[in-house]
Amino acid sequence: MDIGFLMAPTAHSGDLAEAARLVEALGYDSFWIPEHPVIPAGMKTPFPFTPDHKLPDHYATWADPFIALSIAAAVTKKIKLGTGVCLLPERNVLMTAKVAASLDLFSGGRVILGVGAGWLREETEVMGANFGMRWRQTRETVEALRLLWTEREAAYAGTIIKFPAVRCEPKPIQKGGPAILLGAHGPKALDRVARSYDGWMPLVESPEELGAGVKTIRQLAAVAGRKPDSIIISPLVDPGEHGPSADEIKRYREAGASRLVLLSQKTVAETATGKAIELIRRFAPSVERARAL
Repeated sequence: MDIGFLMAPTAHSGDLAEAARLVEALGYDSFWIPEHPVIPAGMKTPFPFTPDHKLPDHYATWADPFIALSIAAAVTKKIKLGTGVCLLPERNVLMTAKVAASLDLFSGGRVILGVGAGWLREETEVMGANFGMRWRQTRETVEALRLLWTEREAAYAGTIIKFPAVRCEPKPIQKGGPAILLGAHGPKALDRVARSYDGWMPLVESPEELGAGVKTIRQLAAVAGRKPDSIIISPLVDPGEHGPSADEIKRYREAGASRLVLLSQKTVAETATGKAIELIRRFAPSVERARAL
């Protein structure tokens, strides 16, 4: 079982390069950066992850994930570099293909794309996308990315994403391009993962919740003609105060996870305000516990 660490880089989060080096030195397998390009000042959408449904202020201050991961790539050699998650409907597909492939090239093939369609209507719309069509746009973007990463001249003609034959280089080092993991929940999300994505990275509260979703995904993948065990399961889990216990890690592994990415509303807020180094050190025993299983 692998353990990943997620950090929200801001103007107040401290030395990003130091954090990335420490993540690698302490044996974490991956370093993850979330995304919100902008937060509309007049947003009315309730925030789904806090009791009062109010968006924490630090969400409006996050740096661009690809810039942050480029800094991490420059000071590390082994850890995977993940977006957690990249909001594809809010990005130009051609530029996303270029930046992801460039990062994969210069990092030596270490990129993982965690992607999502977004929950904040006002943000999606101010970035130029149709909120009601965001799932279709996400799927079409993923299909287009794979073409741009593998074909010398790629064209795509979807309902939303359309472009004539273009050359988009450099190509990623990873054959076929970086793995694309969907961050989403619910029955439709499980079907989407089974049909179109390399993996699943949901927010989950327990191994039992994860296991039920994994079982469904594998059943649907088999029906779709895919190898069920090829789907990467990397849930986002609350590390608590000291990281997942050996028993929790074992139960998550038995539920189908191959990696746990440590994330809670508390930890992401603390990384945004300068406590990433403290948390990376505090949760490091979980890395050792995972290795020992």
